[in-house]
Amino acid sequence: MSRIAMAAVGCGAIFAALVAGCGEKVAGGPAGSPATSSAPITASSPADVTSTPPGTLTVPPATTTTAPPAAQSKECKAADLRVSLGAEEGTAGTLYRALVFTNTGGRTCTIQGFPGVSFVAGNDGHQVGRAAAWDGRKGPVVTLKPGAAAAAPLGFTNIDNYDVADCRPTPVRGLRVYAPHDTAAAFVPFPTRACAGTPPSNHLRVQTVHEGSGLG
Repeated sequence: MSRIAMAAVGCGAIFAALVAGCGEKVAGGPAGSPATSSAPITASSPADVTSTPPGTLTVPPATTTTAPPAAQSKECKAADLRVSLGAEEGTAGTLYRALVFTNTGGRTCTIQGFPGVSFVAGNDGHQVGRAAAWDGRKGPVVTLKPGAAAAAPLGFTNIDNYDVADCRPTPVRGLRVYAPHDTAAAFVPFPTRACAGTPPSNHLRVQTVHEGSGLG
């Protein structure tokens, strides 16, 4: 074999060795490094591409809910009632009047317990003396349909039975009345005299409400 042929063979062998060596580096990488996958990389299909910019959080639309309406109290309130003085009855030293609560509203409501009662005077309706003392025990619930009434006996002691210095008799215009468990008051005209002082006993006393518009 001539020197030219031998040279050609040698170059071919060297080139083949170089190609083989390059192939090993692609498949295995540098010594001690993990193998590199030779799988082809393909572009994402149109279905994989979204229009949301990187880093943008997509929030689903909020679901609106409607809160249930608040339950309406069954108790009679000032707006449901007309308050008045009804039947009267006298005993030794005390006058009793029926404090009447009439349901003038359009709904059935309930009433139970002791009203809040006090004497008031002047154009500003300021209280005179102590509020009525509760007399007796709390009664049962009374259901008032529209037009129905309940009453609480209200006792007025004759203030002339008290020492003038203790009682300090004062003219009053009437009564401020709270239905049981209510915070809105009604005014009931009742011109008389009341103790602005502190006599030995309360001269205004009220009992629990009961069915009907009378004293008992």
